[in-house]
Amino acid sequence: MISTQYKTILILILLGVVDVLIPIPIIGLILIYVVIQKPLWFQDLVKDIYRLE
Repeated sequence: MISTQYKTILILILLGVVDVLIPIPIIGLILIYVVIQKPLWFQDLVKDIYRLE
């Protein structure tokens, strides 16, 4: 099974490619959403990557 760190890197690479091909700044929109809403899935992802409890 692929670790969370590798999944995150692969998703960021994929989003970067999509961001280059489509003139809508997808990564920027996700960043704004994460900063404003502070979703639980993002906090769980950070905890999983850095193994914080």
